[in-house]
Amino acid sequence: MNPSEASRIIADEAKIWRREIHQYPELLFDLPRTSAMVAEKLRAFGCGEVVTGIAKSGVVAVISGNKGNGKTIALRCDMDALPMSELTNLPYASKIPNMMHACGHDGHTAMLLGAAKRFAAERNFAGKIVLIFQPAEEGGGGGRVMLEEGLLDRFGIDEVYGMHNQPGLALGSFAIRSGPMMAAGDRFVITINGRGGHAASPHLARDPVVVASHVVVALQSIVSRFTDPFDPVVISVTFISGGDRKALNVIPPAVEVGGTVRTMLPATRRAVEQRFRDVVTGTAKLYDAHAEIDWRPGYPVTVNNAEKTSVAIAAASSVVGAERVDGHWPMTMGSEDFSYMLEKRPGALIWLGNGDSADLHNPVYDFNDNAIAYGIDYWAALVAQQLS
Repeated sequence: MNPSEASRIIADEAKIWRREIHQYPELLFDLPRTSAMVAEKLRAFGCGEVVTGIAKSGVVAVISGNKGNGKTIALRCDMDALPMSELTNLPYASKIPNMMHACGHDGHTAMLLGAAKRFAAERNFAGKIVLIFQPAEEGGGGGRVMLEEGLLDRFGIDEVYGMHNQPGLALGSFAIRSGPMMAAGDRFVITINGRGGHAASPHLARDPVVVASHVVVALQSIVSRFTDPFDPVVISVTFISGGDRKALNVIPPAVEVGGTVRTMLPATRRAVEQRFRDVVTGTAKLYDAHAEIDWRPGYPVTVNNAEKTSVAIAAASSVVGAERVDGHWPMTMGSEDFSYMLEKRPGALIWLGNGDSADLHNPVYDFNDNAIAYGIDYWAALVAQQLS
């Protein structure tokens, strides 16, 4: 099934917005240009209420239907980019050094703006739609901050829905699953304190490089020998830093090791953290060194409400046909701070096909503009179902 004519018309305009946002990416909570653009367009569309400055740069708009009272549902997108360099060579590539929309948040923003324009013009629903344009999804926990600033109660939100593009999923397709969908993502930095010395006399030092090497290997035993193989856990060491390449004959006094731990179940998350601490401190002690652990709790597990997952499947099926909606999509070990909102209100996050594109967080990734109309149609179908 092709997108509706109404959404195709808006999508042509939304593509222009998307590419403008793509050229001027912004990070975390510091989104002055993006949030100003979003607020300006929402006001121009005629949204009844447009609120800025939530979580510093978040924008929230309210659109009331013309069919009387009803419940209030929220539709959420993210706006921030990533601190990485773009290698697409596209005519609308990022103009800002070391900043890139490599996760499609530019597309998410454009789709929700397109839906806002359609809702404000038609208003063929009962109740209210709350449109959430969120900052700082990429590691800043902007969703959590918006909740702390009273988002849900202030706007009387009953249900909340999100949408994220998915490379490798065919254009014009959707995917979702009930229950745990995306992992909790915690981060860590370990400092191994040994004793520096001359590389020719390692017996007089306590080499933290050797200790760090053993720690990295030992951490993998948590996944292979401590956790249930049917309970997903991923431990990734992503950096090791110590010493100086200009002083190759010097054993450094300390080495840092960092990375992420991803889990799907709260009990497993707690157990893995404790085992992690035991493995790191025990391994360091074995080699007469000392380990300091900076454990940084990240986003919780993204859990789709069962009933609202069915709602999302029905909406997507009405847009593209049931055969193009996968309701049993595999869990992913990526994490998403929409999880905070799903902890507080029933709702669901759905994947939107981005086609055969580079993967997320890749320097040659680009959001597929042909997906915009499908995304707008999905939002419209969801509102038609829930606010009839």
